Amino acid sequence: MDQLLRNFFLFLSNNRTLTKLAKSYGFKFGAGRFVAGETIEQASTKIKQMNEDGFAVTVDHLGEFIDNEAEAKAAVEECIHAINVFAEEGLDAELSLKLTSIGLDISQELVMNNMRFILNAAKKLGLIVTIDMEDFSRAEQTLQIFKELRSEYKNVGTVLQAYLYRVEADIEDLNAYDPYLRLVKGAYKESEQVAFPNKQDVDENYRRIIKQNLLQGNYTAIATHDEAIIDFVKKCEKEFRIPREQFEFQMLYGIRIDLQNELIAAGYKVRVYVPYGKDWFGYNMRRLAERPANVMFVLRGIIKQK
Repeated sequence: MDQLLRNFFLFLSNNRTLTKLAKSYGFKFGAGRFVAGETIEQASTKIKQMNEDGFAVTVDHLGEFIDNEAEAKAAVEECIHAINVFAEEGLDAELSLKLTSIGLDISQELVMNNMRFILNAAKKLGLIVTIDMEDFSRAEQTLQIFKELRSEYKNVGTVLQAYLYRVEADIEDLNAYDPYLRLVKGAYKESEQVAFPNKQDVDENYRRIIKQNLLQGNYTAIATHDEAIIDFVKKCEKEFRIPREQFEFQMLYGIRIDLQNELIAAGYKVRVYVPYGKDWFGYNMRRLAERPANVMFVLRGIIKQK
């Protein structure tokens, strides 16, 4: 049943018509469970409280399926605006973004120019910008862009997905760039030709690449709510004497707050992934796909709208 629900929500997440409809309808239907607000100003109030509670954050202005330069330009301007708000409010925050939101599907020149513009603004304030990984069809291009940018900027990171067969080779290839990497299990629906179909295999590969990247000495953000994976990281820390300055745990806004607090209390760095914006539909559907139990939170949100 869970697999059927996962496939259903992943199907919905890629539906452009529903995405546009949800965007036009507004910030409703449980979006507030996983999204911090429609604007960075709304989100900043919550970020400030999280900072006071000991959490760092990475902020993502939600946007998908952008296919024209005007929308890409608006997304870039929003990224710059968010960066300025971080500085004005004194927030402990970084920026995450999807390349498709700033022109990846339009042209290579456009997305590279936009990334440099954002990175230059972030560099002035000492902020890191993480390039989120999207579906497999864009993985190679995303990594090539990351490598080119990493050769120019030290304040750029990217994401690798454990469910892809290629990920071990990618970590080995990126090692020469002294990368800042966020390691995730992966949340897109992919073919068995490119991705492990079984959770057990994904989990095993996730442990493997976490250890691989830590032992290579690279900064590693372990983005998971899986307590078994978290325990594995703690064992690696002790067994290989990994300094806590070399890694952090990352968790999604609105999910497993109890676990986030436990890790903070134990002295670990925890960064919360905080999305905001009107384009929330695809993001929310992927969160439901990851954990169908989250459907109950959304249903409660819908009832509250009545």
